[in-house]
Amino acid sequence: MKTLGLFRHAKSDWKDARARDFDRPLNERGRKGAAVMGKHIIEHGIKWERILASPAARVTQTIEVAMDAANVKAPVRWDRRIYLASSPTLIEILREQEGDPASILMVGHNPGLEDVIFDLVPDDGSSPLRDIVEEKFPTAAYAVLELDCDSWADIAEGQARLVHLVRPRDLDPLLGPEAVD
Repeated sequence: MKTLGLFRHAKSDWKDARARDFDRPLNERGRKGAAVMGKHIIEHGIKWERILASPAARVTQTIEVAMDAANVKAPVRWDRRIYLASSPTLIEILREQEGDPASILMVGHNPGLEDVIFDLVPDDGSSPLRDIVEEKFPTAAYAVLELDCDSWADIAEGQARLVHLVRPRDLDPLLGPEAVD
């Protein structure tokens, strides 16, 4: 069995209309969400053997704030292919992982991350958490999937169980969609 974590970047700032999408930083609510989620990810108890992430500014800042809040340091493997990648690309990146770590946390963007959930977790009515993701996988959401495979190279559609899903609003109502920036 393999464990896959998916962590979407926190809420980004749209104030500078001239900024490239890749360079958009977090806004204040995003920084708060990243901190709350960083603590949760550590408290949830999975030791991530590998962290793969998009090098976009909002992702690098999400990781930095989350790790600072959780008081941890961990090496990150930056992969530009994760930036705005589709689910097939993200799954291919996972299949390429050498050393076959037991657990990988991927930090990136939608719609790719939520589409990975849709591709790997069967749509057979057995996963109430998948139903929540169908509504929305919001910024700073964190999901954990268990995959029925012995090697990352063997990932196949429909072989995962979505066993954990937390959104910032689940931990702090002020980080929900009704909150204002």
